Amino acid sequence: MKITGRTRITGLYGYPVEHTLSPLMHNAAFEYLGIDCCYLPFSVHPDSLKNAVEAIRALNLAGVNITIPHKESVIRYLDNVNEEALFIGAVNTIVNQKGRLSGYNTDGRGFMHALLENNIFTDNKKALIIGAGGASRAISYYLSEKADKLYLFDVDKIKLERLASDLSEIRDNINILDNTADLSTFDLLINATPLGLQPTDPIPMDVSGLSPQQTVCDLIYKKTPLLSLAAQKGCKTLDGLGMLLWQGALAFELWTGTAPPVEVMRNALMRGMK
Repeated sequence: MKITGRTRITGLYGYPVEHTLSPLMHNAAFEYLGIDCCYLPFSVHPDSLKNAVEAIRALNLAGVNITIPHKESVIRYLDNVNEEALFIGAVNTIVNQKGRLSGYNTDGRGFMHALLENNIFTDNKKALIIGAGGASRAISYYLSEKADKLYLFDVDKIKLERLASDLSEIRDNINILDNTADLSTFDLLINATPLGLQPTDPIPMDVSGLSPQQTVCDLIYKKTPLLSLAAQKGCKTLDGLGMLLWQGALAFELWTGTAPPVEVMRNALMRGMK
């Protein structure tokens, strides 16, 4: 990649960010399309978030992605936040338009794109999301629009009830699952917790009663023990790499106004996973 005097900067604000694959796919896309931009990871401590957001204006960055732990707390520092991000309560993409900072959330739409390209259809289906954190809020906003019934489960009952209450204001198909003893009736099961990132993590759901008619998704972008066990039961499985790809592609379009080269971005991610 050639850096010039006109090169615009995009990047990722998070803490930590050392594990990220996002620079690979965005820089590959910029280079492929000949766009004079680059994408850098920025390790932003929570105490420095306000200053980091101000730096977007001061340094004239084109925009940034936002990841853990800043997706919720960054909202207070922005000039504008679009409707879906306000409902979700989290921003993962900031666009700088002449010093005015607008926040978006592309996670939910990214997840739905990943489902569709893998021929996983949610219309008139019964779905379960395990976890009621930021990722769950993002995907449930869209999934609840398509699914016949959406069930939510989390061990944190306060967080669970808050999400269910918020969704029920705009949807009439939201349910709380009291326990996960029987998962056999769900068409689609989604792990939206971080369980599976570490080898010692417990399995977030009991797969013993699952069957080949069911689909199991994990938002973690690697093959987790959950997905391996579900595959042994004959279930269709999907990891979080597609969601990572598509949320990034949608952010790329917001920054550049240009259709993203999705396959170029996908190939860059796949190389980074090896």
